[in-house]
Amino acid sequence: MVATKAVTSEPVHRGAGLDQETRSLVLESLREFGRRELPDELLLELDAEERFPEALVRQLFGPEIGLHLLFLPEEVGGMDAGAIDICTVSEALAALDLGVATSVLATALGTDPILVGATPEQKERWLTRIADEGLLVAYGVTEPGAGSNVAALRSKAEPVTVDGRPCYRLSGRKCFITNGSVADLYTVLARAPGGPSFFVVEKGTPGFNPGRKEEKHGIRASNTAELELEDVLVPADHLVGGVEGQGLAQAAMVFGYTRLMVAAFGLGAGVDAQRRAVAYARERVQFDTTLLQKQGLTHKLLLPHIARLQAARAYVQEVARRIDAGEEELQVEGSIAKLFATEAGCQAADAAVQVHGGYGYIREYMVEKIRRDVRITTIYEGTSEINQEVAGRGRWRQLLIGKGKLYEELAAQMRALGERCPSVGAARLEASALAMVALVQRARKARLGRQQHVIFELARAISALEAAVALTRKAAAWAAHSDHLPDTAPEGWPADIAALARLQAAEAGSTVASVVFGVLAGTHTLSPEEVIGLDGRLHPGRLLASTHGSFLDMDQLAGRLATEDLLADPLLPVG
Repeated sequence: MVATKAVTSEPVHRGAGLDQETRSLVLESLREFGRRELPDELLLELDAEERFPEALVRQLFGPEIGLHLLFLPEEVGGMDAGAIDICTVSEALAALDLGVATSVLATALGTDPILVGATPEQKERWLTRIADEGLLVAYGVTEPGAGSNVAALRSKAEPVTVDGRPCYRLSGRKCFITNGSVADLYTVLARAPGGPSFFVVEKGTPGFNPGRKEEKHGIRASNTAELELEDVLVPADHLVGGVEGQGLAQAAMVFGYTRLMVAAFGLGAGVDAQRRAVAYARERVQFDTTLLQKQGLTHKLLLPHIARLQAARAYVQEVARRIDAGEEELQVEGSIAKLFATEAGCQAADAAVQVHGGYGYIREYMVEKIRRDVRITTIYEGTSEINQEVAGRGRWRQLLIGKGKLYEELAAQMRALGERCPSVGAARLEASALAMVALVQRARKARLGRQQHVIFELARAISALEAAVALTRKAAAWAAHSDHLPDTAPEGWPADIAALARLQAAEAGSTVASVVFGVLAGTHTLSPEEVIGLDGRLHPGRLLASTHGSFLDMDQLAGRLATEDLLADPLLPVG
């Protein structure tokens, strides 16, 4: 009936990219839409009523903005956006509302199996409709009891012949499906005789019924529902790619790309929360001074989070540009980006609630909602723990196979960058990179790679180190353009981002030190006396020297918070 031999799916579509004028136009259209259609009062109302603003989401896919076109190739009417475009827009969209953003993500996610695995005829048929009609799409993969293990799915696709036509009969149950009750089109994963396969199912197909709507902790403006498949009959040409057994490979390619989008979501929500916290701290007077004048608040609840968010943004942008440059096999980097950015977003939102004090605990204030919303970014599209496993074990293997070459070269790059541009803190990261090489070597001898918690701790250090490196590189690029800044850059921006980079390098050094000594002492690999006597690359002083001057950097940055947006992302001058 249908071929079952293995075929190679195409990579996720990565467009040529938008020019700067077009991207700026999309961003401004999106922000204007948010100002006009999504005021705080409405967002709080949607949250309280757990109501999906279907008409507004369909407006985003309408002719005014056409947001869905970013994810589609030019040949079917799309905009051919690149990864950097999609990540930039995703951050801006999440800053408007993460529930609405999640509905857009679901459409992109549901479209991706067609992009990566469909035949040319299927792409022409389905992608053209999605582009022209602005269809809402859902991704039907997750099942009760399976969680992130898509290989454990139970939904079945039975080949049958109806009136002489080859078809499949789908049966099963899906859960946690975004757009589940409202989508026009679904890509559903089910187990065919040849293995897990994606099928395109249209709304209204007999036997295909949205089930119970989920009542959620956050992103309550998104639609999340179960899907029930009761002998759903679909033509054989709805099998994505026309070949059974390609579903898991297609799902893996989709995950690698969408995790970067979710990283941008966590970043955008965290930035929004911190901007609201800064605005509140500028106005709130307590004991005759504003909160912004209190070091205990700025140095604990604002500046560390601002630095972390800027590092997350720098790393997401680095990975996106590498994708746009044609690099492949960046699954580890995608997991690092999602892990670091979403955890940073959660921490930033939590701190924003604390800045507001008792008001932050009241639903009248947006930071309370943002804190609930952003939590999902550490769960969907692979939990933080799944990404710790991918990132930690991936880098572990690379460092072992390459005998530390990856981080040896990184250390050399940071040393050279520090000599060329001393103000950005790059030299501080050299010691952290070399310490990670030494840690992995000792951990290998002790066979610690078998312990999942050790891998998780490695991922914590790896993500902190690599995000700090990305911010350092970005700060150095700004330092090189300090004599001809664009109008979009806040006054003094090169000095501000350099101080943020130094602050993040200090945190990376502290995190690496904590992981190094925690792993070696916590597993009894070294005795307390041996830990105390560590020298060379693992000497505590070498690692903790990265924190030198960090309090002074925060003092400098605290003075800037009253007038400048330290969460800005101005564009570097061309040339």
